[in-house]
Amino acid sequence: MPERIAFRMNLNPGRAAEYRRRHDEILPELAALLREAGVSDYSIWLDPETHHLFATLVRTDDHTMDRLPENEIMARWWAMMGDIMQTHPDNSPVEVKLERVFQLD
Repeated sequence: MPERIAFRMNLNPGRAAEYRRRHDEILPELAALLREAGVSDYSIWLDPETHHLFATLVRTDDHTMDRLPENEIMARWWAMMGDIMQTHPDNSPVEVKLERVFQLD
């Protein structure tokens, strides 16, 4: 059964317009890579007061998200985004996994 996950990332202050612009022009090969990894219904929300990015996505039972960091397309995207958000030394975004505490179906 597909699983919805959520996580938080941190945008650098004053970079919201650039973050939005880059996602409006997302690499088509990145979108395809995410779909191939079993990702769908992916949304990112911004809290403009804290600069927190809140993301949710649905992933299939047989997803391969754990292999995404090994892919050159993902590395290229992270390098493109590294100047506008908090990242690790490999440019991967600093993510905080969020715990579901309520759901209304």
